[in-house]
Amino acid sequence: MTVSLEQLRRCHLAVDLGAARTRVYVKGLGLVVDEPSVAAVNTRTGALIAVGEFAQRMTGRTPSYIRVVRPVAGGTVVDVQMAQRMLRHLLGDKLRRALRRKPRLRAAACTPHDADPLAQRATTETLVGLGARRVELVDTLIASAVGCGLPVERPEATMIMMCGAATTQVAVLSLGAIVTAQRIPVGGEAIDHAIVQHLRQRHELMLPTQSVRPLQIALRGNGLTPTGPTSTEIHGRDVSTGLARSVTVDTAAVREAIHTPLTAVLDGIGRLLRDCPPDLVADLAERGIKMVGGSAMLPGLDEMLREATGMPVEIAERPDVCSILGLGAMLDGKVLPMTLNPLAR
Repeated sequence: MTVSLEQLRRCHLAVDLGAARTRVYVKGLGLVVDEPSVAAVNTRTGALIAVGEFAQRMTGRTPSYIRVVRPVAGGTVVDVQMAQRMLRHLLGDKLRRALRRKPRLRAAACTPHDADPLAQRATTETLVGLGARRVELVDTLIASAVGCGLPVERPEATMIMMCGAATTQVAVLSLGAIVTAQRIPVGGEAIDHAIVQHLRQRHELMLPTQSVRPLQIALRGNGLTPTGPTSTEIHGRDVSTGLARSVTVDTAAVREAIHTPLTAVLDGIGRLLRDCPPDLVADLAERGIKMVGGSAMLPGLDEMLREATGMPVEIAERPDVCSILGLGAMLDGKVLPMTLNPLAR
């Protein structure tokens, strides 16, 4: 862990700036913000028109002078000023006034594993611009492990797989720290893009908007698994004529289309296990992999990992909010530090 639990207990709020959604946890209030990391801006005046869910629904439906932007990419803030404006509107005036009354406002934030100093600085500047006097950074993998109830403080191996929108992070934890980790540049967006390309090339069909997860449309009814439905109907726009059209998509062909991005994830897990000490690998064979993140709910992904690794695979109870709930548990003092008794002489 990058900071001590004592420092985190002094924080007043926690922020998880994800590529897909922004979540804010306030001590004493719980999870107060859970909205898409999207903002709509008027390019003529520079005014912010909408943020969050409403801004996401505007994607692909705006006139030329309104631009829909994402100030966070891959868990890293790419536009500090826009991220600050988005957070201010998501928090609301009432909550911001309550936070400003804190004499020395402290904030905690999740950062991706092995985030470079520039990415860490962008996250810090975003929260400082909101009035935070001090910002503590916590590895997303550790926060997620705490949030899903893994015994990270024990001297035994636990493996967590963070399935995000832009990246997939896999780590082996023991004694409250990361033993080895892999960051794979493949996430839910890459899988969605593979399905979009499959529909375009095989059926000459374009989906009406990129804001609706095409994966949930093409694979509803657990279509990723062999026991799911053999076909499903998709509505979209014909590439050549531009007219609305419906096609029947073979789910077996969709499974083949997303094989390439999922293979990259399996390769990353293989590299992780090769770098892991043998004693910890023996623990993992019994305890398996815990999946967190929004893309962990991809139908059939857990079954595919179970077959490829031979280890038990389990999806967390609330996989999409594990990281912010884990950070909130640290703020509330629900996580106790491990005590090591010195040997008596």
